[in-house]
Amino acid sequence: MDELETRELGYFLAIAEELHFGRAAVRLSIAQPALSKAIRRIENRLGVTLFVRSSRYVALTPAGEALQEHGRHALNAIGAAARAARQAGDTQAPLRFVLKPGGDAGLLSPILAEYANRPDARQVDILFSGPADRTDFLHDGRADVGLLYAPFDDLDGLACETLRTEDRVAILPSRHRLARRKSVRLAELDGETWPRWKGVPGGDGTGPEVADVVQLLHMITARRMIGMLPRSLVEPLPPGLVCIPVTDAPVSHLVLAWSRRERRARIASFVGAALEASRHAAGIR
Repeated sequence: MDELETRELGYFLAIAEELHFGRAAVRLSIAQPALSKAIRRIENRLGVTLFVRSSRYVALTPAGEALQEHGRHALNAIGAAARAARQAGDTQAPLRFVLKPGGDAGLLSPILAEYANRPDARQVDILFSGPADRTDFLHDGRADVGLLYAPFDDLDGLACETLRTEDRVAILPSRHRLARRKSVRLAELDGETWPRWKGVPGGDGTGPEVADVVQLLHMITARRMIGMLPRSLVEPLPPGLVCIPVTDAPVSHLVLAWSRRERRARIASFVGAALEASRHAAGIR
């Protein structure tokens, strides 16, 4: 018999996240005594203690922390395998395309139009992500292809094609000391207040937390901070703001990405359509 069933692993992960047997039982829609017995069976089978329990708190042991880390990956992999099997067996399944709102550089409509003209085109379901979880959509099988920005998004484990390369611009209030400049360098922006991007590794500025570009622009308009983004993410600008090219900032690449494990022909067809649409948008024949 397997050491751990997926149902049991789900029970454990619910408790590890809640750190409360009662809340986990409600979340799982099972009785708390049954959940406690299930955890004891897992601990007996593995020969380890997973939780430190008292009348006041529940905490993970080192063994529990290890199972939480690897167990979450295992459940995600099982889910991804099941979704991939269903997709492979369904010749009419839609293609799922993930991007962040406003993060298509004006290419979404041209890509969809180009793809629709292909004889093997399928329905395309558009999925919108948060600031930094598009790679998760691709890795766990929730999406087939996605629009990502390099170097900001982690492309590890993904295949990709670059659709557009663009400069990065500083977004400033129109009355900022540098607002009339034609360009600036990074050193000239030292000491400015930058945003803290919610859920984005390295997005640890000293200013207020923002979750998307709309919030960022509101905060810059209110003179609470400045920002720096790929140009296409902030065009057109709201009144009261200006964009100044940052000459020594690394360029940004808008890429179409998909899992390296993905070999289906329908992905190749969509990638080809996206490349053709991006060439047309750039005036390249």
